Amino acid sequence: MSRLNEIWNRIVNVLNPAGDWIGLLPLRLILAWEFGSAGFKKLNGSNWFERVQDNFPFPFSVIPVEVSWFMATWTEILGGFALALGLFTRFWALGLIVVTIVAICAVHLPDEWNSLGELWQSYAITRKDGLGNFRLPLIFIVMLLPLVLIGAGKLSIDHLLARRLK
Repeated sequence: MSRLNEIWNRIVNVLNPAGDWIGLLPLRLILAWEFGSAGFKKLNGSNWFERVQDNFPFPFSVIPVEVSWFMATWTEILGGFALALGLFTRFWALGLIVVTIVAICAVHLPDEWNSLGELWQSYAITRKDGLGNFRLPLIFIVMLLPLVLIGAGKLSIDHLLARRLK
């Protein structure tokens, strides 16, 4: 048993430092791709926020749709770029969580629901018959939370800046 424990400790001693450097990188890169793509689609598309603005939570429901569109577009583009670089990661991850919560409220919740069971039917990827599809945005929020709480990891501009400022 002690031999197995020794092997396990060696593995952990290799994985822990590697995880400090690259553990959060795949998370940052996939989120950067997803949010950046969504932002560029908005940048090259037409503003459809007018159709869903009534579903925006306050204070976003009172902001002009052109301003909301601009803010969402550029938060996704700049936030995606910043996540890829690991630059001001906590700030951008938090901003993208806000954008995602607004998107869930405006677009991804079901048209109507009267119970948690009905709401749970909207935990789906595709929208069907008035049911929502908040599964993917919720997964994005869960993926962004470690970046808010822990930061970008050592393979990031944030880490370089922190070392320079110490």
